[in-house]
Formats: sequence, C-alpha cells, structure tokens
Amino acid sequence: MFGEKILEYWDDILKDLETLVAIPSVAVPTEGPHPFGDPCAKALDTAVELARGYGLTAKNVDYYAAHAEYGEGEGNAVVMAHLDVVPAGEGWATDPFTMVLDDNHAYGRGVSDNKGAAVVALHCLRALKDAGVKGNRKLRVIFGSAEEIGMQDMKHYFSKEQLPDMGFTPDAEYGVCHCEKGGLNFRVTGESGPVVISLSAGTVVNAVPYKALCQIRCTPEERAALEEKAQGQKASFTITATEDGASIVAVGKAAHAASPQEGVNAVSYLVELLWDVFGEKLGTFFQFVHEKIGLTYDGSLIGVNLWDEPSGPLTFNLGLMQVKDGAASLTVDIRYPATKDGEEITATLRQQVEACGLNFERLSLSVPLYLPKESQLVTLLSGAYKDITGEDCEVFAMGGGTYARTMQGRGVAFGAGFKDQEDSHAHDVNERIDLRRFKLHAQICLEAMYRMLTAE
Repeated sequence: MFGEKILEYWDDILKDLETLVAIPSVAVPTEGPHPFGDPCAKALDTAVELARGYGLTAKNVDYYAAHAEYGEGEGNAVVMAHLDVVPAGEGWATDPFTMVLDDNHAYGRGVSDNKGAAVVALHCLRALKDAGVKGNRKLRVIFGSAEEIGMQDMKHYFSKEQLPDMGFTPDAEYGVCHCEKGGLNFRVTGESGPVVISLSAGTVVNAVPYKALCQIRCTPEERAALEEKAQGQKASFTITATEDGASIVAVGKAAHAASPQEGVNAVSYLVELLWDVFGEKLGTFFQFVHEKIGLTYDGSLIGVNLWDEPSGPLTFNLGLMQVKDGAASLTVDIRYPATKDGEEITATLRQQVEACGLNFERLSLSVPLYLPKESQLVTLLSGAYKDITGEDCEVFAMGGGTYARTMQGRGVAFGAGFKDQEDSHAHDVNERIDLRRFKLHAQICLEAMYRMLTAE
C-alpha cells in the first residue's frame, strides 16, 4: 500500500507537531490584518513556511486560512484541518503548549484536535510530491484558523478559492462520517434576581463547563442547607462563608458539546443546588434554567428533544453562564438531527424563552451534512481504510460539526481517531494522542489522499 510510505517521515511529523503545539492559537475575533488573533496568524504562517520548506506550493488567504498544494488539473481534492484550539483550561499535568512524549503518547493542546492531523496531512502531501505521483487533479491541504468558533474562516476562504470536487477532514473518528448534525447556538438574557451576586461558568459554548464560580447573599442557615444538599452530587462543591453570604465553587467534568452526556455540567448542578434551597427567590432567569434545562442534555424540558435514523438524538449543552451587575446570560450549543429543520427548532426555543419573560437571540445556525453511503467519496475512503487496516469501514453519523459541512455536499469527516482507543481529552485537560494509533491514521490518510489524487 502506498500509505505505508508516510512512516519514512515520522520524525519530521513529531518535530513539526511540537512546533505547532507551542503556538497558543486560540481563535479570538480581532480587528485588523489578523482576523482571529496573532497566535492563529502565527500558526498559519508556520504551516505555510513548513510547506514551502518541503517544496510544496503554499498560500495564505488573508490570514483566514492557508493551503499547501501538489498536482495539476482543473479538479480539486482537499484535506481540511484546523490549527486553532480551544482554551487550555486549568488542571493540566504538563504545560499545555509544550508537547510532551511519554509512554507512546504525545500530550499538548491540539495534538488530537486538530494539529496532529494537520501535520500528518501536510507530510502526506510531501510524500506524494517526493514520489512523483501523477494525479488527475490538484490536491490541497487546507489549514483553518477558526474552526472552534464557528468556521467563519472557511466562509471567507471559499469565497476566494475553488470549492473541492471531493475531500475529507480528519477531525472525527474512523470510519466515514457521512452525516453531521446541524448546529444551533443561542443566548438567553435577563435579570439575575436578588440572591446571586455574580456567577461565571464555561470558557467556550462547545464544551461542557467543568467549573462554575458563584457569589451569593444568604443567611448562615441557608448556607448550612446548601452544604447539606451539596453532599452526594455528581458535581463537587466547595462552599465558603463570606461577609454577606457564601462563595461557591462547583467542579464537574468537561466533555465535547456533541456528547454532553459524557460530562458533568458544573453550572447545571450549581443552579439545581441553589434552586433546592432558594427556589423562586432566585428570580425568573434561574427559574427558567431550572424548569427548561435542569440536568438534561436532550432538550426535552424545552420541547426540542428530536431524533432521526441517520443521526440519532438532538444534544443540548448549557456551555456558558454569566451573572454580573444584575444582568444574567447563558449560551447553549445544540446539535440537531440531520433531517430536522433548524428554523423550526429556533421558533420553538424563542417561544419558550420569551414566554418566561426573557430575551432570546440566535447566535448561529449551521445546516446538517448528509452524503449517501453509496457515493463515490464514501466508497473511496472506505476502501482506503479497509486496505490499510484489513477491517471493514463503518459508515456513521455524529453530532460534532466539522469542516466537512463547509464543502457543500462534497466532503465528509474521516478519522483521525479510532472508536476503540482511549479518550483523547480533545476539549479537556491533558489532551493526548496514542502514537501507535496515530501512525495507523497517518498510513490511512496517505492512502486516502493518494486515491483522491489519482481517482478517475
């Protein structure tokens, strides 16, 4: 198999990954020439420099994205990866922006999501060039810089550059993800009420918040009730007396918003604890959180618990909450089934929120992705996987949103993780990759890129 040739580049792959992990490329919308901040711009510059150093054509597209290219022809196949990362968060055993190799693992923010796969794809392109493979189209590796905050980088990139005929993004799991749920983010705002002075939870909407901090007004008796009810919860609580009440720290477990059931939402458990003691004294905002969200992650309390056969159930993640100076806000990440209508879901949410006397704002809506299992691309990628691994390639759906949906029906998610491997902690502390499985991914990736380049 041609894919095995990637192993010749292994030392360079690890060296280049170390270089990119050292760049804290958390995307932040920014005025000026670097639309997602200087660190993301540095990551794109670095990718372009690496590509040119390996003899590849490379281009930076207005610091929204960049690509490396090999081959000729009117057609265009792509591999799309992103160089932006979620914030590091607290609790790492190592420096998140220093790649550490330990016992067949690499640790660091972005090694799994998605810098590792980006570096592998770059070296696959290099391997094809070095081998002088003649193809039937151009082959590009596209490096994005704002995947984690809504993929506006690709909207701009494809306004300037050619859409692909076919492509994949190695930002999920094997086999082939032919169906991605739609995405919908919304914000609710209102007044905080008399009990909660301040509250802060979450760093990004597409992750389950593992920590929530809160200052409240309460009597010593109410504080004692909080301490009693905090025992035996899935989230852990530290409650400290203050001059006019209490300080509360809730700690849960982070997870990706596409699978919120795998986490423990610290702020949801905090609100339920407060409701148990204070009830309606908390005010309408917290009453809404208690009655319409609670501890659920399927949207059932707010009337949007939907399901379909290709993609499964809707997921609902309370990702951010803030209370300051009497104003309260929360932000939710929804992944909805591929055959359902995002506008209808929005209408239901708006009605439910406004009926509670609060303000509703939809922040984003991304349409689902769906390719038939019998399509040429799914068949090609499935064949590459089977020939490298010797195993049949599963075709599946997921809730995560990837760059595949920006290819407008021409691409899918394919790799780089494996369903039976340990958790990579992609949006959690101590993010890691299993280097043995990473090598297998590299071979599959090169075989798939070879087949896309040479396919009739």
